[in-house]
Amino acid sequence: MTTVTKTAQQSSYPPIQPLDFNANQPKTVRLYPLSNYTFGTKETQPEEDPSVLARLKRLEEHYEQYGMRRTCEGVLVCHEHNHPHVLMLQIANAFFKLPGDYLPHDAEEVSGFKDRLNERLAPSGSQFTNQGNEGEWEIADTLAQWWRPNFETFMYPFIPPHVSRPKECKKLYFIQLPKSKVLSVPKNMKLLAVPLFELYDNSQRYGPQLSAIPHLLSKYNFEFVDEAGNVVAATPGGGAHESSVPITKVLAGGEDTTMQNSNGDDAVNTAS
Repeated sequence: MTTVTKTAQQSSYPPIQPLDFNANQPKTVRLYPLSNYTFGTKETQPEEDPSVLARLKRLEEHYEQYGMRRTCEGVLVCHEHNHPHVLMLQIANAFFKLPGDYLPHDAEEVSGFKDRLNERLAPSGSQFTNQGNEGEWEIADTLAQWWRPNFETFMYPFIPPHVSRPKECKKLYFIQLPKSKVLSVPKNMKLLAVPLFELYDNSQRYGPQLSAIPHLLSKYNFEFVDEAGNVVAATPGGGAHESSVPITKVLAGGEDTTMQNSNGDDAVNTAS
């Protein structure tokens, strides 16, 4: 009986190098390893609304008084085993959302968004919560705009033709994370690192907005840096470590570390 040993197949011929294919490309983004960041917890931040209906009612009151509501959320990206991971929050072991929230009606867009990021992720008593430290968050490109045409949970990545007065606009921004940072999440939430592989084409679990993030990030080339600051891989041309499988990691917060399935698109949308 012959024993067959399975080995990786490698060609003895060098790869054919194509011509340059980087015209009109955004700048290459440098991603730092998940191990560079420190994660902790802080005081509970209860949800403002006890139900979906209450949230939509508050949206209606805001619209009547101030017009369209502006919401800002951040796509914070790092890497694990040379694969991009997005930091996001999980609420009640079911609802997933990006860090951020709606802006006060009189807030300036970028500074107001930074205040919202600090509320969610800055450590308690941190200097980041003081005024005048807006440079601590680097707000980069707008990745997407989602529109709420009516006082309903569903949002569109366009304004429907029959809608002239949308009730809310949600903008997703790319957040360039620094080399290291301390992040704290409220105790009633979990902070997760979710690989793009898990998000891609997974609207049943994450909803249409979050599952679209891999598409939004596909315009970038990435450099993957190790803890010593050395570029160890890059796209195109570099992949994950052999035998590594991207998985979602619970970084901080929550009553336990057991991952639960969401209740589908409607559940995700209510947390959006």
